[in-house]
Amino acid sequence: MIFQAVVLAAGQSSRFWPLNYQHKSLFKIMGRPLICYTLEGLRKLKVKEVIIVQGPKKEIEKELKNFNLGLKIRYLIQKNPLGMGNALWQARSLIEGPFLVLNAERVDIFSILQEFKRQNLKAPLLIGQKTERPELFGILRLKGRRILEIVEKPKKDPPSKIKVVGVYFLEPNFFKYYQKVKKEQYDFEKALSFYLRKTEIRPLILKKSEKETPVLKYPWHLFSMSKYLMDRHLEGKIEKSAKISRGVKILGKVSIGKNTKILEGAVIKGPCFIGENCLVGTNSLVREYSNLEKGVWIGALAEVTRSIFQKNTHTHSGYFGDSIFGEDCRIGAGTVTANLRLDRKEIKVKVKKEKIKTGLTSLGVICGRNSHFGINSALMPGVLIGSCCQIGPRSVVFESLKDGQILITQFKTQIKK
Repeated sequence: MIFQAVVLAAGQSSRFWPLNYQHKSLFKIMGRPLICYTLEGLRKLKVKEVIIVQGPKKEIEKELKNFNLGLKIRYLIQKNPLGMGNALWQARSLIEGPFLVLNAERVDIFSILQEFKRQNLKAPLLIGQKTERPELFGILRLKGRRILEIVEKPKKDPPSKIKVVGVYFLEPNFFKYYQKVKKEQYDFEKALSFYLRKTEIRPLILKKSEKETPVLKYPWHLFSMSKYLMDRHLEGKIEKSAKISRGVKILGKVSIGKNTKILEGAVIKGPCFIGENCLVGTNSLVREYSNLEKGVWIGALAEVTRSIFQKNTHTHSGYFGDSIFGEDCRIGAGTVTANLRLDRKEIKVKVKKEKIKTGLTSLGVICGRNSHFGINSALMPGVLIGSCCQIGPRSVVFESLKDGQILITQFKTQIKK
């Protein structure tokens, strides 16, 4: 039995821009923040106490007050975003024995630890899994079944293809090793490698038959995480107070929330989630893993496919494919998100001046909160748009826009302010 779990929910989530206006574990899928799915998994595993390390705004604690989680939870604060090791250090005085460490968006924790419970394994233990993208993860260097060290995000010649999943079962003496390493961004990983040299730790390698566990390093990873959650948790329930007009077609597994209106001629093709107080306009199409949170309006003659809209974002007509919009955006009629390159090749996204391979050939726009789009806006594949941006009518967005940026296309010239 695992008595305590430390859930890490602080940090700036800088790689998650433009959706890092809040901690990434608070991003909502099917009406609940991601951290709720993580905590639900811990409850099913019969963890007795959860220690959540959050940032100074206490946004995790404030949000979770709205949910009945059935867990004993203690909250701690990491005053400055000094990395995973420093966040874990905040919990040291509360640790009473072997403890689990995981990130707040580890929504698959229940399925990961099923094999752990079946084998009745004990601390110390690391969870590993084969990956085809070693440059994104900490990678294990192994000698037989023993872990020698963790190599962080190797760009060339990785020591293996086994990534660290981000779930650790440790003993309290780990903190003695952490005290001895230089404090920096990856001091947790360095302390863990030091710990490995002094302690024999064996990995639990997840079965090859299992799909690679969903990660949430970059904002486009939300697509695979949303699919993972819908495949397992979508109820397919239509609330009695929802108003479904004549001529509406609902196909497949679809959830529709309270007081939502689906107007004449609309087609909903599941799996899809449509939350409370939403509106889907006349002759619109919403399909294939689309997620509309509370208060989202989709105007008449719009098509939404494989896209995620956070609460109170409103659109008129247009096409929204493989795209994500944060809270409170306003999108003018005729807006189109291009989600394919002309050559159909993989889409790369510029993050922190570096072009990152997304592994996707279909990717639209990813936009922060409270941004406004004029009519007939055109958004190119893989564009990131910050919060509080303004895009003028008939503007074509070829490059990412910083928070608060204004873009107006006049004739053939783009003007940025």
